[in-house]
Amino acid sequence: MDSDPFSFLEKFGWKPGLERIEKMLADWGNPQNNMNTILVGGSNGKGSVAAMLTGILRAEGLKVGSYYSPHLLEFGERMQVNGINIGEGMLDLYVGRTKGWINEKKEITYFEAVTASAYDYFSANRVDWAVMEVGMGGRLDATNVAREKLSVISSISLEHKEWLGDTEEKIAYEKAGIIKNGPCVSGSGNEAIRRRAREVGVPLYVYEEDFECEEGEVSAEKTIFDYVGKEKMEGLELSMLGKFQVRNAGLAVRAAEELGIGEGSIRKGLKKAKLRGRLEVLQQEPLVVADVAHNPGGASALVESLEIFGKRRRIIVFGCMKDKEWKDVLKILSRVADKFIFAKVEMERAEEPEKLLEEGRKYCESEMAESIGEAVGKALEDAGEDDMVLVTGSLYIMKEAYKELGVL
Repeated sequence: MDSDPFSFLEKFGWKPGLERIEKMLADWGNPQNNMNTILVGGSNGKGSVAAMLTGILRAEGLKVGSYYSPHLLEFGERMQVNGINIGEGMLDLYVGRTKGWINEKKEITYFEAVTASAYDYFSANRVDWAVMEVGMGGRLDATNVAREKLSVISSISLEHKEWLGDTEEKIAYEKAGIIKNGPCVSGSGNEAIRRRAREVGVPLYVYEEDFECEEGEVSAEKTIFDYVGKEKMEGLELSMLGKFQVRNAGLAVRAAEELGIGEGSIRKGLKKAKLRGRLEVLQQEPLVVADVAHNPGGASALVESLEIFGKRRRIIVFGCMKDKEWKDVLKILSRVADKFIFAKVEMERAEEPEKLLEEGRKYCESEMAESIGEAVGKALEDAGEDDMVLVTGSLYIMKEAYKELGVL
């Protein structure tokens, strides 16, 4: 499933508001009300937290629908039931229903139609829990039509400033809009989040205030940490790499505790949880790592985590979207870069590699390639067996990079 079956809706762009999806879901019988829902929002780490929570719930023997956006390699990744992607036949059904909706002169955006389809698909599959990764913001995000049993806010950093606001406080206000019905577990103690929890009268649990994690072994093979929250759990193990995943795991564990899930399922679920493109090792000699960091917060977490791979010459393959804070991202990455290779992503939103090259040359040796695949090829030719190739800057560059490396 290479193509995006909902691409015909991209012309409608992104429009804030829940009215359109609420009407569509009402016509479909409000399927979002037929399951327990966890909303996972934030600036960085929300996909990882969602994957960890999915693993924990499944380890408890529950049937879980997981919603991710955008997809990394194929569209079906966006809607999974117990880890299995939605099939083409079901997607065709939802595309047909969406086109029927539009033909009745009703409007719906891309993300709204996909989200509505996910809720209906999960309802049809009678899932016990839906773990929904929030898209942009939260307050007016399409996922927010559900009355959540629990919400998680992974982190707050500057992003989508034209839509969400130009300060962390404004962005936190939008993210905190997913707090409506149930308790919230947050990686940020931003006052806008605290205020929202007080206004709706739900408990708020903040990382490093109400619960915390202590790193144990954080290596290129595994991540081990201790957790202190409602209970104390020592030697929890993650298969997902990187210091930043310890924090994400802490959020998932505290959320699981709130749902009454015991230590056994938490241990099993964390160890099995996986999400591609998050400090993912794709090959050895030379070492090739992929990470979807696309904003300053994500870049900082990535740079800090690279130390697990030891001191190496690092060649960074980079492509990004125009609407990201890419100059700040490059400045952060330059702290660990020996060379940049820039290329354009095949999307209208993609930044021109000439602009990236001009900025990259301020920091270190830099060159350009015609495509992400070519950039990866150049990096591999240049790299010695003890060097590292890092592919980063956007989730949208990953498929072409993986294809070049033969790891789809």
